[in-house]
Amino acid sequence: MSPPRIVSLQQVLLVLLFVLSLCTESSDAKFSFVGSAYEDASGFTRLTNTKKHVYGQAFEQQPLAFKNSSSNATATSFTVNFFFAIAPEKKKCGSHGMAFVISPTKGIPGAFPDQYLGVFNDTNNGKSSNHVIAVELDIHKDDEFGDIDDNHVGININGLRSVKSAPAGYYDKDGNFRNLSLISETLMRLSVIYSQPKKELRVTLSPVEMVTQPEKPLLSLNQDLSPYLLDEMYVGFSASTGSVGTIHYIWGWHIDLGIEYRPRLELNLLPVVPPYPRKASESTRKIMVVCLSFSMFVALVASALGIFLYLRHKKVKEVLEEWEIQYGPHRFSFKELFKATKGFKDKQLLGKGGFGQVYKGTLPGTDAEIAVKRISHNSKQGMREFLAEISTIGRLRHPSLVRLLGYCRHQSLLYLIYDFMPNGSLDKFLYPNPGQEHITWDQRFKILKDVASALFYLHHQWVQVIIHRDIKPENVLIDLEWNARLGDFGLAKLYEQGYDPQTTYVAGTFGYMAPELVITGKATTGTDVYAFGLFMLEVACGRRPIMPRAPPREIFLVDLILDCWEKTDILEAVDERLRQELNREQLELVLKLGILCAHGVPAARPAMSSVIRILDGVTQLPNNLLDILKVGRYEGWSDTSEEVLDVVSMQSSLTLTEPFTSRGR
Repeated sequence: MSPPRIVSLQQVLLVLLFVLSLCTESSDAKFSFVGSAYEDASGFTRLTNTKKHVYGQAFEQQPLAFKNSSSNATATSFTVNFFFAIAPEKKKCGSHGMAFVISPTKGIPGAFPDQYLGVFNDTNNGKSSNHVIAVELDIHKDDEFGDIDDNHVGININGLRSVKSAPAGYYDKDGNFRNLSLISETLMRLSVIYSQPKKELRVTLSPVEMVTQPEKPLLSLNQDLSPYLLDEMYVGFSASTGSVGTIHYIWGWHIDLGIEYRPRLELNLLPVVPPYPRKASESTRKIMVVCLSFSMFVALVASALGIFLYLRHKKVKEVLEEWEIQYGPHRFSFKELFKATKGFKDKQLLGKGGFGQVYKGTLPGTDAEIAVKRISHNSKQGMREFLAEISTIGRLRHPSLVRLLGYCRHQSLLYLIYDFMPNGSLDKFLYPNPGQEHITWDQRFKILKDVASALFYLHHQWVQVIIHRDIKPENVLIDLEWNARLGDFGLAKLYEQGYDPQTTYVAGTFGYMAPELVITGKATTGTDVYAFGLFMLEVACGRRPIMPRAPPREIFLVDLILDCWEKTDILEAVDERLRQELNREQLELVLKLGILCAHGVPAARPAMSSVIRILDGVTQLPNNLLDILKVGRYEGWSDTSEEVLDVVSMQSSLTLTEPFTSRGR
């Protein structure tokens, strides 16, 4: 019997890409606009405006490969998810709808507005040469196309007569159908999933507040789409208006080729859909002018009174919030930070993070250099990150952790003050600019041991277990003596020793998240170990864990290393300059330990206490490590199946001084 084929976690990691991209509120897609379509200042893509009898198209600028590279005649599976809203001029009546479109051209020339939705015209509608697939969200009943009603979803192929349609709505968890109004001026989510193996197209509509898609789709079409798809196709959206004005919005969309899945979403901040603009009457305008004038007068009086009181008292004492009493380390005054950063000038800016900016500063009266992170107090996510930082790192003291010196609260802004790290983050040394030298292997190995020491402290040595949840080079800072310090605890979670962490929302960085975290939403010390394993491989090889544009065998770093290990030499995966430094033993150790830490089966991963001993040379890796790494990577095996765990437990040479499954102190 031939040995089982090693299968990577590619599909799980691709699912992560969609989850993270939508959790940042918008796709990174760059559209080409035609007609009335444009992107407004609030981040919405508007396909139409208040004009009548117009259409708008928004298409991605680059085509996508919809045919398998192995067989040009076979379409690939794909998944599309996007949010949309329709705001009509009249509350209970819209003119025409919109559609998600797969087309052979970027935009559709010669399309008509009104009932043609900006997709077809009266001459090409229904022609087999179109090669157009669309999912329509129609708010007008057109008898000439056999529409079922004025509030429906349809699947269209090469024309506007739907091959399958249904009234707009969804099936709840009990299987009951719930109606949805497409012109409710609220965000909704549409999911289009095509499975090439099943030759099935499924369309699901759901309210935006539903985290998990309905199990039962609204529409299901059993048909092979290969004859209608070319090798490369463009994707986009189109909408039209008729005699009644309607604005069609798109927000936060994503497409993935080659996979089919139903992701779980958690969106903390949803945009408010702008209502359809109403024309004010002359009397309304007069009332507004009077009210505005009175408001301005009141504002001026209030401002004058406020200035008077400020000058009189000179200093306003800020009231402590509840979280400051519970978590607060040293509190800095805003005046200190303003002087330290020279008024938060742009030249002091060190970088921008997910929730704010980081500035360099020098404390007044001293030579102490600091880094100041500024966060919006009004941001729910920013406030969550702020509290996570001061409730964890604010009380920690370890040489391999970035030290939080204190905080400041001023008006609507929050500030975190850290020790300044002169050499910045590790990623700029792993991927330097042209002409800049790479860091040596000795420096890299020292950095790995420093970060491992920090995680060992967080997982095993503090009074509570701290899960970092975002281990990556960008969050590892380098001081003047080239010591590494782990920072950015904005996603960190704490729980008591001996207790299991509770399920939470999926958080982390694409490429570093363990597969079970996506499935269960439960972050553990094991998910930190998984991320650290990929971090080790990235530092050793000098490349990202995932490189989508690389050759197929090199897309996933873990697969590349395993392939080199089995076929040639494991060091073939390492940067050539590092191989020349003749540290073969250490290089092999880091690569093998990194793959073990990034094992798909959580029970097979070592605890950080074991990782420390292996890096220090106290404990050896098992001789049959390659066989162990294959366990759980076979096609069709679940990461949590009893069969996998039994095989892992039977590997006698896997036993170390401390069991790999040990977690906590």
